[in-house]
Amino acid sequence: MRNLADTEPNETPRDGQGLRSSFSAWIQDMREFLKGRFSLEDDKAQRDEVVANISKGVVFRGVNLWVLIFATMIASLGLNVNSAAVIIGAMLISPIMGPIMGIGLSLGINDFDLLKKSLRNFVLMFIVAIVTSTVYFFISPLSSNSSELLARTVPTTYDVLIALFGGLAGIVAQTRQDRTSTVIPGVAIATALIPPLCTAGFGLATGQMRFFFGAFYLFFINSVFIALATYLMVRFLKYEKKIFIDKTRERNVKRLMMIITLATFVPSVVIGFRMVRVSIFEASVDKYVAQVFNFPQTRVIECSKHYAHGHKPSQIELLLLGEPLSEEMVENARNQLSGFGLSETELVVRQAGGEERIDVASLQQSYGELLEEKNRRIGEMTSLLQRYRVTNVEVGDISREMGAMMDNIRTVSLTKGITFDTAGTPGDTTLVCVVTPSDSTRTIDRETLIRWLRVRTRVDNVKLFVEP
Repeated sequence: MRNLADTEPNETPRDGQGLRSSFSAWIQDMREFLKGRFSLEDDKAQRDEVVANISKGVVFRGVNLWVLIFATMIASLGLNVNSAAVIIGAMLISPIMGPIMGIGLSLGINDFDLLKKSLRNFVLMFIVAIVTSTVYFFISPLSSNSSELLARTVPTTYDVLIALFGGLAGIVAQTRQDRTSTVIPGVAIATALIPPLCTAGFGLATGQMRFFFGAFYLFFINSVFIALATYLMVRFLKYEKKIFIDKTRERNVKRLMMIITLATFVPSVVIGFRMVRVSIFEASVDKYVAQVFNFPQTRVIECSKHYAHGHKPSQIELLLLGEPLSEEMVENARNQLSGFGLSETELVVRQAGGEERIDVASLQQSYGELLEEKNRRIGEMTSLLQRYRVTNVEVGDISREMGAMMDNIRTVSLTKGITFDTAGTPGDTTLVCVVTPSDSTRTIDRETLIRWLRVRTRVDNVKLFVEP
């Protein structure tokens, strides 16, 4: 019989080894589970099929070229009338991603013939879109800077990330056997390639070069990082490379791609950080103005926020109406700037009675124009509502008059509305009258009743139905 003290030292290592073996097995099972979940091998298309499909979308000729022109016109119209829905529609039908994905694919598989074809069509696509949008905005009677136009003139780091992840989603969808999913249309909307080109055309047509350069830079960022995402996914899927004899040329092209990527990413990071700082600054100013300039007899009617630029410090400019504030009160407000994180910010207060007079006439004109524009839009919407709304008629009075005119009428039902055709186009107003006779054996003079209803309701199109 073994002594317990003699067996414990020998059994403990076995237990520890068993635990380590169980943990290793669990880790292996978890690794296999995750590998199976995140595997891209399911529904994977053949390499040659993917290359042929992307290569087909690279060429702008015939249908693709005309669709690009039409998509550019639609996007330009959407930007002009400030309609996000129209812009989204243009992004969905635009074939603009073909050459960009072709560039990334060609770099990933060392197909430099495809690279040259993609670059040629990329340049052609750019020229056609710019010329089309420029011509449109040159002849368009609307030339205001809408919010949709302004939103596509300042690229940020977020645009880089959107283009990168959008490009990854797009190439993953392209490498599947089933390409009928909504991924590619979604990528087209997210990366927004056609609107910046149209905005650049707007800048050229109106002579506002800041629009052109800002929008072109945004388009360039999106293009570079979609191509980069395509290249990375192609290499991740380990697509077979084409044999290329000149290794030096291959290395030079890859270096050029890296330089372009860094040249676009670094400025985007700087702009992105500045935008975040500007947003924080503006939020602090709003909080400061709401809390410090809360006076019962004085109102802040305009607040201009200017973030620091170069050696010029940040500035808050307030326009006040009502009872003028004393210099001590204004100075006290300046002393509270540091409490809101605005210690380096200048405060300029303009109010009636100060050294600088407020141009009330100009201010009234500006607000009058704004009010006039809002009233015009309200009028348009009211007119449109009246066009489609079904209106009631004076059924009670008409029913009594019809009963006095014809003694064989028991009940009357009247409805007035708009007649639409199958295409949804509104037509004339129609009056529908349903009459129930008191005695079904006696006839009702339909023609007389229809003529009377036309005169009484002033509706030419009258439909009369007599219930049996």
